[in-house]
Amino acid sequence: MNPPDTPTFDAPWQAQAFALAVALSDAGHFTWTEWSEALGARLNGPNAARDGSDYYDHWLENLVALLNAKGLALPEAIDTTAQAWQRAATATPHGKPIALSNDPKAQGAGSDNYHN
Repeated sequence: MNPPDTPTFDAPWQAQAFALAVALSDAGHFTWTEWSEALGARLNGPNAARDGSDYYDHWLENLVALLNAKGLALPEAIDTTAQAWQRAATATPHGKPIALSNDPKAQGAGSDNYHN
């Protein structure tokens, strides 16, 4: 357990991945037991950091795997979107919020609209 003054999440993406998994489970796309068993297998796998520092990396991998398995998102769509966010992050000036519209390959790139 984190001390009271320590954030639960180290980065906003971790909170967003957590919230997305909860929302998808609440919507009936998978059970929380199904989620927990799959995540536990990843966390106890041979590639897991013993100190738990990669916890949310495994959380995200588990989310992507369930999205694929349940047909909620195709692997190509996930990869394409992840690449677009990476390009947007690289193109976003320091101190500004990262917006998918900052992706240089996106139509209308450079607009101030924020897309999730």
